[in-house]
Order: sequence, then structure tokens, then C-alpha cells
Amino acid sequence: MSRLTIAIPSKGRLKEQTEDWLASLGHPLRQIGGERGYTAEIDGLDAEVRLLSAREIAQGLIEGSLHYGVTGEDLLHDLAPDGAQDFAVLKRLGFGGADVVVAVPQAWFDVDSMADLEAAGAAFRKAHGRRLRVATKYLRLTRRFFAQKSVGEYRLVESAGATEAAPSTGTADVIVDITTTGATLKANGLKILRDGVILQSEAAFTQSVRANFGEAARQAADQLTGALSQADHIS
Repeated sequence: MSRLTIAIPSKGRLKEQTEDWLASLGHPLRQIGGERGYTAEIDGLDAEVRLLSAREIAQGLIEGSLHYGVTGEDLLHDLAPDGAQDFAVLKRLGFGGADVVVAVPQAWFDVDSMADLEAAGAAFRKAHGRRLRVATKYLRLTRRFFAQKSVGEYRLVESAGATEAAPSTGTADVIVDITTTGATLKANGLKILRDGVILQSEAAFTQSVRANFGEAARQAADQLTGALSQADHIS
């Protein structure tokens, strides 16, 4: 890639907040083709800007098809095959915050920790002849965290819809999902395990560790990271 390639979220509050952040660095963004366009320019910076979904941005950074991007840490950690070494977070941006958590039915009075969950899983398998089902969109994050907590009595069910509804509809017993206030989980009869916060995520300005930086891309990258360093110094 001869030109610096940056991706930002294509819609919603995350897009607006990213644009405000870029403007605060002295590099306001202009969307090409109006509000429905999927490319943009950044004032004062020779860069190709793509407007993509947060998941596409995370994947592009990990694969190396993007130099920089703004996306959620939850997606970066989940999509990275080898974890945090697959990308470089340059700045956590202070918006787009959400926790990735393990939640169980409130009716499980004796399950308050990951150790309790492992014990419950063993008892459940003995009683029902199957493992506890854990519904989630975060497959890698869940596997890593459960292994770290020595929890093995479960099987993953990939969630395609509203994960928090899985226990009440009978498609899963436990969930791993994101939450900001916990209100939706509570409304669905769920509680977060006391040591069940997997990741405290927010939007992050991230550099790919696999992207190829040519001379033009490197010059623009130095300009952008210089503006970022200056802004951090002033703040």
C-alpha cells in the first residue's frame, strides 16, 4: 500500500465521536459523496479514508489491509488469532465503552463466580448428560477467558441475534456479551459473575502490525502520530 489507509466507523455515534476526535487533532474529515459515501478525506493529511463497520475495521487491521483504524477493543481481541500481539493500540479514545461479561440466570443463587460456574457445569453434565451451553458472539475471547479461569464444563453456541435472550428462550444456559450499564441483562433475568468481566472495552485508535508502510504512507503516518503526540502533551 503506497498511500496511508485509515478506517473509521461508517455510522452512528461512534462515527460522530471519531470525527470530533480527528478534528481535535487538527485533521477534520470530509465525507466524499455526502452522508451515504463510504470514503472520505482528512484535511491536511495524504490518506485514503474508508468508512466501514467496526468489525470490518478490526479484521482489516489484524490482516494488514489497513494501516490505522478506530474500532472497539472487544472486536480486536476477539478477532485476533494470537491475541493482543496481532495489533497495536496507540490510544484509547474514551468513548464507545462497554464491558464484555459472563452472565448467568439470577435464579442460580449458588453461582456467583467462575469457579462456581465450573462446579455447576460438572453437576449439570452429570444430571442432564450434556455440557452447559454458552451463547456468545465473542468466541475467541470466551475460550481464552474460560481457559484462564479453568472452566471446561461448557460448549459454545454462536449467537446470531440478541444474546441476552438466549437463556430465556432455551437456546443457551449462560451468555458472554457486552454491556454498558447491566440494565438489559437485569431485565432479562441475568446477573454478571463477580469475576466475570472479561474485558473493559472502548474505542481505540489502532495500528496494524502486518500492514506494509511504503514511503508515502510512512510520511503521512508520522504526521498523524505527531499530531496525536502533540495533543496528548497539551492535554
